Amino acid sequence: MPHTPKAPADPFDARLVRKLADILTDTGLTEIEVEQGGLKIRVARAAAAVVTHSVAAAPAPVAAAPAPAPVAAMPAAAPGPATPAGEPVKSPMVGTVYLQPNPGSPAFAKVGDTVEAGQTLFIIEAMKTMNPVPAPRAGRLVDIVVGDGQPVEFGEPLAFIE
Repeated sequence: MPHTPKAPADPFDARLVRKLADILTDTGLTEIEVEQGGLKIRVARAAAAVVTHSVAAAPAPVAAAPAPAPVAAMPAAAPGPATPAGEPVKSPMVGTVYLQPNPGSPAFAKVGDTVEAGQTLFIIEAMKTMNPVPAPRAGRLVDIVVGDGQPVEFGEPLAFIE
């Protein structure tokens, strides 16, 4: 009886994607990424239509969000515009960045403002906790490269100080 070789196993695991989607729903996260061997799976859901936030310690209300959409492969990032001059203020975590303490309040800082080291420039909401992002040094804020309510990644530039 001739031996027929088995076809290589499909590395894509739909059960894992479903489990990751369930984690998103249970935790309120907007995206999650795992890497196993050479396989990287990222599951994300679209941002909710209504964004509310507060600096208070109480949990922020969560608006209904569409069902998570699995993403099996990530395309390579296209080269972006030239980087502004100055030292980048990078995101210390994954979350949602806010430019002001409360909706309708003035921004923590605007382009052109002189900021002091340690001055709060943004807040990042991560796991329903508001985390201040301080200026790493004193200087002039030359550019803010994120929008209010925008999801950000760890190490992503938020602004530039010179």
